[in-house]
Amino acid sequence: MDTRARKLVIACGALAHEIAALRQANGWSTLDVVCLPPELHNRPERIAGAVQAKIREHRQDYSEIFVAYADCGTGGALDKVLAEEGVERIAGAHCYEFFATPSAFAALADAEPGTFYLTDFLLRHFDRLVIRALGIDRHPELQQTYFGNYRRVVYLSQAPKPDAEARARAVAERLGLELVIRHTGYGGLGSSLAAFAGRPWMPSWPA
Repeated sequence: MDTRARKLVIACGALAHEIAALRQANGWSTLDVVCLPPELHNRPERIAGAVQAKIREHRQDYSEIFVAYADCGTGGALDKVLAEEGVERIAGAHCYEFFATPSAFAALADAEPGTFYLTDFLLRHFDRLVIRALGIDRHPELQQTYFGNYRRVVYLSQAPKPDAEARARAVAERLGLELVIRHTGYGGLGSSLAAFAGRPWMPSWPA
């Protein structure tokens, strides 16, 4: 197959499920997707280099490349790489912002700076990526160290499963925090991919 007529999305692995759902629902059949490990978020200084390596690995095979990352804690390093490579990314500081939209996220952050955010992905993998990755399962006293200054959990849901609210409530209770739930849908992820695909999409999908 000649992939040069196709387009490539280089994505954070934390977005793989959501991108697959959007791609299928909207018929974006000309988009291929390559994902980097979501664990890179624990080492954001490695994101820019990993993205650049993927761009250079696949550039000759695709007509266009788009990066499905926000800045994600790289401190501008990712933007420097993308400027060098001539590739665009999703606007925003992180996925919480582009899912919620910048104005809605700013309002949430202003209302309570001490907020821990969940997405569908992070809710699904909370024990692995938070409890075990931070060593709280082995050293429970670390929970207060990591979360002592937080006041609430805000769950930003994209396409939640039927038990998602109960699971989010269990996370908040485990951390001893208030829970707030906001259904965002796919926000800037959907609109950015639609623009890259050159195809329309339904912002309200799924309900």
